[in-house]
Amino acid sequence: MNLRMRLHINKRKPNRSLGGDIGIYAILLCVGAFMVLPLIYAISNAFKPIDELFIFPPRFFVINPSLDNFRDLFVLMNSSWVPFSRYIFNTVFITVAGTTGHVLIASLAAYVLEKHKFPGQRLFFSIVIITLMFSGVVTAIPNYIIMVKLHLIDTYLAIILPALAMPLGLFLMKQFMASVHDSLIESAKIEGAGELGIFFKIVMPMVKPAWLTLIIFSMQSLWNATGGTFIFKEELKTLTYALNQIILGGIARVGIGSAVTLIMMSVPIITFIITQNNIIQTMTSAGVKE
Repeated sequence: MNLRMRLHINKRKPNRSLGGDIGIYAILLCVGAFMVLPLIYAISNAFKPIDELFIFPPRFFVINPSLDNFRDLFVLMNSSWVPFSRYIFNTVFITVAGTTGHVLIASLAAYVLEKHKFPGQRLFFSIVIITLMFSGVVTAIPNYIIMVKLHLIDTYLAIILPALAMPLGLFLMKQFMASVHDSLIESAKIEGAGELGIFFKIVMPMVKPAWLTLIIFSMQSLWNATGGTFIFKEELKTLTYALNQIILGGIARVGIGSAVTLIMMSVPIITFIITQNNIIQTMTSAGVKE
């Protein structure tokens, strides 16, 4: 009887007409097209020659695609007294080190906070939630004072260390680890597995969508970091800072600025496209659990 009921439930169709389905898909299509328009416009601008960029009224799509903006950008980059490869190395190193450290520390802290009982556990998590309400502008001065006291100004750590302590990572991982059953952890302990073995071999594979999502958020933040508050040596500046200086060259560099915009947003977008299924799964699964 139970089997027949389950089969009957599975065969039931949603209580929605064909017209309703078409209407929903039409609305989603319109919303999706509206959201993708800025991306298409940025790509189009990057390939517009200088005369098309100053046409009034402006045209959405490029008429005569050209790579002149990218050629001018590379010529300008090669004329810098600091090798442009140095800016790229600084950005890649800060992004990789900060993202790796943030994911590892946030995951370890979330594992302890979710799967171990200790005094003040709920209070600590409440503090984490409260810190989510503060923007980076509010904590800019305290962060600078801390970096000065630690003698980390003009070092990579001045950007990496604050990134390791972003509360969003801890909150996201803690909420997602709540879906890992305690019975799995207890069974592993009975089999003789240690805490690190349980964490890396059982917990982390089960919360893969969460830490892939966290990689996206952390990478986007660090990739776009200028380091202007903490780093003053030109040889330690990031790629974002160098490209922003190029854009500030005036109206003659409007085309180069369009190419810069496309280059800077390409890495986060490509990373998101590769891991989008895991991000969607995380957003639908990680609610506030108590």
